[in-house]
Amino acid sequence: MSNSLTMYLAILGGVVLAGVVAHGAWNARRAAARQPKRATLEPVDTQTERAHKTGIGLNELDHIPTQPMELGGDAAATPSGLPALKRGAPRLDALVDAIATINIEGPMSGDHILLHVPPSRRAGSKPMLIEGLRTDCGEWEPVQAGVIYGELQAGVLMANRTGSINEIEYSEFVQKVQAMADALGAATEFPDMLDVVARARELDAFASAHDAQLALRLNARGSAWSVGYVQQQAARHGFVPGALPGRLVLPSIEEGAPPILTLNFDAQAAFAEDQEQATLRELMLAFDVPQTGVEQAPFKAWCAAGEALSLGMDATMADDHGLPFSAASFAAIGGELERLYEALAKRDLAAGAPSTRRLFS
Repeated sequence: MSNSLTMYLAILGGVVLAGVVAHGAWNARRAAARQPKRATLEPVDTQTERAHKTGIGLNELDHIPTQPMELGGDAAATPSGLPALKRGAPRLDALVDAIATINIEGPMSGDHILLHVPPSRRAGSKPMLIEGLRTDCGEWEPVQAGVIYGELQAGVLMANRTGSINEIEYSEFVQKVQAMADALGAATEFPDMLDVVARARELDAFASAHDAQLALRLNARGSAWSVGYVQQQAARHGFVPGALPGRLVLPSIEEGAPPILTLNFDAQAAFAEDQEQATLRELMLAFDVPQTGVEQAPFKAWCAAGEALSLGMDATMADDHGLPFSAASFAAIGGELERLYEALAKRDLAAGAPSTRRLFS
């Protein structure tokens, strides 16, 4: 991909794929969703504008990181006849979760536990997880039927893109877990609320400086495109229909993971009865930096896709202000990405890791 990109830059004499990763405060507002920032051509130290709020964010139905999902869970039984360990499911992590201990008197079946789990496993805007320690293999997993557990724990995510957990949300978590424990005849041990809220705010502050999304606009130079034409061109480069209308995705090689890239267009056109008659003049190509692992080379994929689509569809590439992406910005974005990835990894929250995806959801 890099050779192709270099050749393209040389041919066009400076019209390249680039942008600057936006760094700014993650607003810890309780009533408004926090959005990942998008790249612009402004200097890094002056970027404070929030990302657009038109649904371009990648935390939607294509991978739904805000909802605990049983990703990659193996339904097959083990040699002992018990259900297999849920290896791909979301797991509690002390880095991002406040974890409470549920002390049961003895081994307990998952079937019995599931009868008493909270109907809604959320505390306000924060997802909750209930885990059990299997007696057959000594591994923690989300509780499932047909398994015997010797220990239980419950956790709540301390921060996500809606902000950090507050006292009301944490109290809701405590109430739900306590009700479950009472029904199971178990004792509970909860982290101190003030400590959790303080940790959550610090985690939220860290995330505020490391949440970013790269996005570029592809604008038709001449005639508008039909939806069918866009889908045809995108399919040549590995894009498939997403779960949302007006969205195509480049799937991850990791089963159940968020897409590497998204290609978004007007959802109204996607609903047209005759998609050859519905026309478009603009597309948005984006990837969510913390959600995508470095090993999948999302930046190179973003550059290559932008290059191929702009050439194949006779499109220009621009930022939100209509300014063209410049060659001078290319080196800047690479450097900013490297620093961002390093900071995330230093915090043990590498881009694309399960806990990182939950934090930046």
